Amino acid sequence: MGLHERRQREKESIRANILQAAFGLAKTEGWASLSMRKIADAIEYSAPVVYDYFENKEAILFEISLNGFDLLNKELIKAKKKYDTPEEQLTAIVDAYWKFAFKNKEYYQLMFGLGMQCSGKGQMKKEFSSFQDMIYYCTYDIIKKNGSNTDNACHMSHALFSAIHGLISIMMMRNTDIPSTMNKTTLDETVSAFIKSL
Repeated sequence: MGLHERRQREKESIRANILQAAFGLAKTEGWASLSMRKIADAIEYSAPVVYDYFENKEAILFEISLNGFDLLNKELIKAKKKYDTPEEQLTAIVDAYWKFAFKNKEYYQLMFGLGMQCSGKGQMKKEFSSFQDMIYYCTYDIIKKNGSNTDNACHMSHALFSAIHGLISIMMMRNTDIPSTMNKTTLDETVSAFIKSL
């Protein structure tokens, strides 16, 4: 391995360590307490080294949020591929989204700015809207299959996304006084009623 390749590999390793340390700190202390100094201390480098890789904390948060959207997108695709009908696909996608949110709470909070400012200043890649897109296409297919007006697919799918995200947000922000089984039952009933309404 040449000197250039070795240096490149070392840079990639430091960059990955910065992101891993930031995510680890967020899991133990929360996103709000994250700072460049804490990240530098965690990887045992000086703060200027961290700034060599990321302009500021927001750039680190943005990168981590993209990782979260990538993971979510993979879960959604996997869930959709298990079923053939749009009704089953829609139910599976919503269920996968729900499971992702609570299995990866720190990612979800960062991705959607729960209890904090959203990262990325609106710069998102295609995975950001993958859930909404999948809901839309399933909704469109169900409406078309039922012989109804497909012009309503956008409005209807947006309403469903809002309901799902709202339930998750309420649960994450008030998880001490709302039983998880109640919210999951509400989610399942919402999706079932939504499909019947199309």
